[in-house]
Amino acid sequence: MGQTEAVESLRTSNTADPTGHYTLEGSILGAGFASGDRVVVGMWDTSPVGSMLDVMWAEPDGWRTLIVPDQRIGAFISAIYTFDTVIIDETLRRSMHGTTMSLDWSGAALEFTLGRSAPFPPRPDWVTTHIEAPIARSVLSVETHGVSPTGVEETYKARRLRRLVDGWAVVAGRDLGSLGPPTPRCGFGFSEPPPFPSLTELTTSISDPEGRLYGVLDHGVLDHGVLDHGVLDQ
Repeated sequence: MGQTEAVESLRTSNTADPTGHYTLEGSILGAGFASGDRVVVGMWDTSPVGSMLDVMWAEPDGWRTLIVPDQRIGAFISAIYTFDTVIIDETLRRSMHGTTMSLDWSGAALEFTLGRSAPFPPRPDWVTTHIEAPIARSVLSVETHGVSPTGVEETYKARRLRRLVDGWAVVAGRDLGSLGPPTPRCGFGFSEPPPFPSLTELTTSISDPEGRLYGVLDHGVLDHGVLDHGVLDQ
């Protein structure tokens, strides 16, 4: 798909808000492996681009890759976070069988076993921003409110937290070893996953006062940060 088709896809499937406020509902998985690779998986039931799945991968040397099933999702996420490479892979899939979650894309297979969950009570946004934030930072090394590298303000409100009790990954024929914490820092945005393998159900609120996301969603503008990756014209 070329840039023209990508722009048309964005125009016909957007939910752009001229006020710059957006909400995402879904889950984030964070984990690391003995190899030093770290992965953050976004599984969103609702978002400005509809239901979406994305994989953010940090290699042992710090190289950051975004893997998405289509250019529309890649453009949206790249307008918020920073990556060294963006890969469009239509084979990216997630499946659930009981407490087992599987992820697959070209040359990669991952599997995680979910443990018990701990729910969080409903609370207003100001609690998450002003009261919950310092507690989460101190206890979990997690930021619940901040500004992304591209200037987008975000608030993460967790609804439920589950530990991952087991997992494995094979990428390009390489076994990445035992499951572990997603350390060192992945460096995709202002926050990091909890310091243990986890799956967090959450609501993400986004404020985009500069209109960066509106440009992508409403006008079909694929900014230079996305085009620089050179993979959106594949």
